[in-house]
Amino acid sequence: MRRTASPLSLILLGLGTFLLVLAPLLVWYVEPRAAVNPIDIDTTAVYRGTGSYFDTDEVATVHDKRITVTQQVRGDVADSEKSGRAVWDVTTTVDTDKSLPAADPHDALEFFANRWVTDRHTNQPVHCCGENPYFEGDAYLKFPFDVRRRSYTWWDNSLHDTVVLHYAGTGKVQGYTGYRFTGTVPPTRIGTRLVPGALVGQSSQPQVLAEEWYSNHGIELVVDQRTGRVLYAQVGPRRTLRAPGHKQDAVVLLDSRKLGFTTATQKDQVKRAKKESGQLRMLGQTLPITAAVAGFVLAVMGGVFVARGRQRPETEGMAQLSQPHITI
Repeated sequence: MRRTASPLSLILLGLGTFLLVLAPLLVWYVEPRAAVNPIDIDTTAVYRGTGSYFDTDEVATVHDKRITVTQQVRGDVADSEKSGRAVWDVTTTVDTDKSLPAADPHDALEFFANRWVTDRHTNQPVHCCGENPYFEGDAYLKFPFDVRRRSYTWWDNSLHDTVVLHYAGTGKVQGYTGYRFTGTVPPTRIGTRLVPGALVGQSSQPQVLAEEWYSNHGIELVVDQRTGRVLYAQVGPRRTLRAPGHKQDAVVLLDSRKLGFTTATQKDQVKRAKKESGQLRMLGQTLPITAAVAGFVLAVMGGVFVARGRQRPETEGMAQLSQPHITI
């Protein structure tokens, strides 16, 4: 018997082999290259809570007032494409009800303009492209992709240094589960500020170079495991002034035990995390598993058909050759 493979069996075998090769490529090549920090980012996160702050109009610290922190992140696409990094410009304003809405962010209680530059794959800081200030740590605006259940170093922009955040289990934000990280900052001197001596109990001197101190009652972040996006953030900043060499706070500039994402910001962050995580899950799990299963089935079917072949009796051809040719 002579065996020949049908076109269908070869197609099935070829397609199955292709899908079996495609499955690991999606996991090891395509998905890691899709997990990159965006360069065209344009997001706004709003924190809100109550606390105390120094009112320059009253020249005194006022208490139990609403405080709003607005953090806007915009990607510099041109610099990002030129450098191959993720270059983000970050504007942070701290407002009271007096300064909201503000026509000019410089009218806010506090205003910070920074530039954050990271490796698009690892999220590690890259010191180039006008970075301001000099950043360090594993996380700041977001965590690395594929977040692990371990401690991370988080950049505290007020401290100008990193803070160790410890894994504290899982937490739910708007019904969506993420990894929870917590930490605190003990009172730390962060600089000096020239102020009237009377402000810090030094009435005999017209001006004093007062010490500026910072602490944080508690930092809590809930992070999407796959993308590293921060779903919820809560901080408890405290900034004070002390007379030179003194151990007691003389003036409270800002103090709040709880400034957290508003509901609208939480919903927006969860929505983005679901979309981005779903895309990475599709490339890293759904498509590879589907391709591997389908490829295995098709390869087996094609192999069986090729093995069976299309049988043709060889004797049939021999009989035709043995018949005599009669010529009239």
